[in-house]
Amino acid sequence: MKYRQLGKTDMDVSVLSFGASSLGSVFRQTDDGAGIRTVHEAVDAGINYIDVSPYYGATKAEAVLGKAIRDIPRDKFYLSTKAGRYGIDTFDFSAQRIMSSLEESLTRMHTDYVDILYLHDVEFVPANIIIEEAVPALHKLKEQGKIRYAGICGLPLSMFEQLLPHIEVDAIISYCHYSLNDHSLLGLLPLLASRGVGLVNASPLSMGLLGTRGAPEWHPASADVKELCSKAAAYCASKGEDIARLAVQYSTANERIPTTLVSTANPANIVKNARWTEEPIDEELLQEVLQLLAPIQNVTWESGRPEYNRTLNGQEESAE
Repeated sequence: MKYRQLGKTDMDVSVLSFGASSLGSVFRQTDDGAGIRTVHEAVDAGINYIDVSPYYGATKAEAVLGKAIRDIPRDKFYLSTKAGRYGIDTFDFSAQRIMSSLEESLTRMHTDYVDILYLHDVEFVPANIIIEEAVPALHKLKEQGKIRYAGICGLPLSMFEQLLPHIEVDAIISYCHYSLNDHSLLGLLPLLASRGVGLVNASPLSMGLLGTRGAPEWHPASADVKELCSKAAAYCASKGEDIARLAVQYSTANERIPTTLVSTANPANIVKNARWTEEPIDEELLQEVLQLLAPIQNVTWESGRPEYNRTLNGQEESAE
């Protein structure tokens, strides 16, 4: 497993990291025992960064993760969780709730600190709440030693462009913007580098778009995006290749992207994903798939407030 520094932090994170959302049965019903074994297999495979949130499975993911990490020395992994989002339409970014949320998370996970606390999906609230109340609450938690670093996460890239010049954070999580069908995250890298902000890329399979089973029904992507991604998966299968392997390799290969989060509650899957990062990528197939996906490259969907859903150049985001 390769490791890269996360921004200006002291964290050298594995290029593949573990997203614990699956432990909360977010995508399908999962077995808690298998989920715990998956965490253990991830750490054994060299994965040293685990991310979770109280939002995932209405705190179930944190609870199951807590059972798993009780058996692992705390210095074997970095841990991040989130605050601010607690349901589909339930948000509370007040300083008081952020602090109480962290205490609840620490109790569920049987630990006395997290390495990073992120504000979860900040695109759903006005910027002034994040700038004037939520981020200062993170700074206070850093002073108290309950978190080591602070961050924000969300979908629209323009949100980061708008907020980062006005706040001091150590890392961000961006999802569905560096994968085979969308590499628009690259446009944000100069801003992150100028501010020394660490980058966590999430969902190399674009929340299930890049899979032979097709995108889940709830997926917000357009029909055209879903159809072409499905065709790309089928094309890989016809060549005897799993598009998931190609996607994981593509997302973890870029030296400028420190780590990519994948989520599973299947022990064999996480071992397989970790192994893929060590195997050579099929460059010919990669170019064929990128060409196949070219008509929908960087086409995304809206999330949160309208002012955040713009391109990095300040124009309206394409969501065809």
